[in-house]
Amino acid sequence: MASPPFLSRLLSFVSSSKCAANANLSRVLFLGATRGECRHAVRWAHAVTGTRDCEGFKRYPGERSATFIQNMLRNLRGSSSEETEKALDQCGFTLNDDLVTDVISRHVSDWRPAYEFFNWVSRKSGYLPGSAVYNEILDVLGKMNRFGEVTQVLEEMLKRKGLFDERTYGVLLNRYAAAHKVDEAIDIFHGRRDFGLETDLVAFQALLLWLCRYKHVESAETLFYSVKNEFGTDIRTMNIILNGWCVLGDVREAKRFWKDIIASKCTPDRFTYGIFIKVLTKKGKLGSAMRLFRGMWQKGLGPDVVICNCVIDALCFKKRIPEALEVFHEMKDRGCLPNAATYNSLIKHMCKIGRMEKVKDLVSEMESIGGDCLPNAITFSYLLKSLKKPEEVPKLLEQMEKNGCKMTSDLYNLVLRLYLGWDCQERVGNTWNDMEISGLGPDQRSYTIMTHTLHERGRLKEALHYFEEMVSKGMRPEPRTEILVNDMNSNVLEEEGDHRRQRTLNGDESAQRPRRRKERVTQGVP
Repeated sequence: MASPPFLSRLLSFVSSSKCAANANLSRVLFLGATRGECRHAVRWAHAVTGTRDCEGFKRYPGERSATFIQNMLRNLRGSSSEETEKALDQCGFTLNDDLVTDVISRHVSDWRPAYEFFNWVSRKSGYLPGSAVYNEILDVLGKMNRFGEVTQVLEEMLKRKGLFDERTYGVLLNRYAAAHKVDEAIDIFHGRRDFGLETDLVAFQALLLWLCRYKHVESAETLFYSVKNEFGTDIRTMNIILNGWCVLGDVREAKRFWKDIIASKCTPDRFTYGIFIKVLTKKGKLGSAMRLFRGMWQKGLGPDVVICNCVIDALCFKKRIPEALEVFHEMKDRGCLPNAATYNSLIKHMCKIGRMEKVKDLVSEMESIGGDCLPNAITFSYLLKSLKKPEEVPKLLEQMEKNGCKMTSDLYNLVLRLYLGWDCQERVGNTWNDMEISGLGPDQRSYTIMTHTLHERGRLKEALHYFEEMVSKGMRPEPRTEILVNDMNSNVLEEEGDHRRQRTLNGDESAQRPRRRKERVTQGVP
C-alpha cells in the first residue's frame, strides 16, 4: 500500500530538513496537508527524526526498518488503537517474521505498543505470523503479567496447527513460574499432548527447573514424588530439586535431600557435588566445602570449571585471594581449563581491593586466550564499576565492542547509574535514547534508578515524571519506590501551597502600595 500524498510530501520535507522534528503546524500546512492530516504528519516527523537511524532512513526512504516502526509507535503513544493501526496501514510495510519479531522484541518492557502492533499484523491479509512471532509476544506479555492477553494470544495460536513448539512451552513455563502461578505452569505441562507435543521426561525436567528457578521448590519436590512411577528416578531430576533448595539457601533441606539421593538408586555425580558445594559456600561453610572439593579429586571425580569457579569465588569473598589463585593455577595444571566466569571471580574481587594492575593483566590474558575466556558483559560490569571519571566510560565501551561483547539491559542501567552519580545530564539523556533505540530498555530498573537518583538531587518533578511514565507502561514499582513517591507528592503539594501563599502575599503588598503612595500624596497637599 502506497503512502498517501500528504505523507509523501512530509517524508520529502523531512529528508530535506534537519529540524523536521520541530516542524510546526504552519509549516506542515504549507505542504498542503489538512489540519486532520497535520496531526498525523507531525507525529510522523517526530517518529522519523527521533532516532539515530534518521540518516539511514533518509538514504533509503523506501526501507521500513524495525527502528522506524519502533519510533513511530513510541510517538503515537496515547493515540487510540484505531489511530495507530491507521498510521501503520499507511506505511506499506512488507511484513515477515524477522521484522515483526524485531519490532516486538524492542518493547520488552512496554507491552502495549507491542501488542497493538501484533494485533495489527495478525489482521493483515497476505501474511500469517509464525511461531517465532507468537513466542515473542507471549514472552513480552508474560513478562509484564498481562496473562489475560497471554490467554487470548494462545487461543489464536492454537487455531493453527503446528505453531505451538518447545520454545512456546518454555516461554509459558518461565512466565507463569516467574509470576508465581504454579498451577498454571503445571497445567501447561499436562496439556502438552493437546498442544501436539509429547509428555516426556525432558519436558517434566523443564517444568521442575522453572519452578525451582523461581523458588517454588516445595511444589517441585511434591510434584516429583507424585509422578516418580511415571518417569522413574534419575540423578539429573534429583539434581534439579537439590539445586532448588540450594538456590533458596536452605542448608537443612539441602542436606535432607542429599540424604534422599544417597538412599536412592541414583549415584551422585559431579553436578550433585557441585550443587552441594555451592550451598555450603553460600552459607559461609567454606571449610566443609573445601573438604568436599578436595575429596572429589581423591575419588577421581575431578571438579569441573563450574565447581572450581564456585570455590574460587568463595575464597575471594573471604579475602583469601592467595588460596583462590592457588586453586586457579591448580585447576589449569590438572587440565580443567578456566573460562570467563573464572576470571570474572578474580577480577570482581581484585577491583574491590583496588589491584587494578592485576585486573589489567587478567583482562589481557582473557583477550589473548579468546574463546570461552573472552571478556563478557559481566567482566565489563566490574570494570565499569571501578571507573572514576565519566570520560573513561566511552573508552571501556569501545574496548567491549572490540571484544564482540554487546550491550545488555544490565550494562545500560549501570552506565545510567554512573552518569547520574557524576551528574552528567547530557550523557544520561544519550544513554536513555540508546536504550530505547536498542530495545533493551528502559525497563523497570531504569525508571527506578531515575526516580530515586533525581529525588536525591532534589529534582522532584522530574522524578515524578519518570515514575508516572513507568506506571503508564504497566510496570510495577518496587514498594520502596511507592513510599518515596508518596513522600515526594506530599512535598510537591507543600511547595505549591507555599508558592500560592507567597503569591497571595505579594499580591496583597502590591495592592497596598498604591494606596500608601496615594495617602502620602494626599498628606502633602496644603
